[in-house]
Amino acid sequence: MLALFILPGIFYANSKMALEGTAHLGLPMWFHWELSIGKFIGGLILILPFFPKRIKEWAYVAFGIDFISAMIATIAVDGAAGMWYAPVICFIFLIISYVTFHRLQREKQA
Repeated sequence: MLALFILPGIFYANSKMALEGTAHLGLPMWFHWELSIGKFIGGLILILPFFPKRIKEWAYVAFGIDFISAMIATIAVDGAAGMWYAPVICFIFLIISYVTFHRLQREKQA
């Protein structure tokens, strides 16, 4: 479910809101594109079944770093009154997805 939320983001990477958000945080535009493409690839890795478990684990790690970094950047720029909680909510969904992934893996082995 998390990947289905992340994957469509590539189609909005060039939107005015996304570009302004990157500029607002003081991030370079090359990083915006790198992150957008990386999220799309990570989302594909999570939903496509032929990727090995270890690769999926690293995709979860990358998304965790992304969401935590987004929270830190938002607090650093906008303070505690900003939208810092949005990446936290995504991080919570990431944890739920990760736990579910491992439960499904255990059920396959049983």
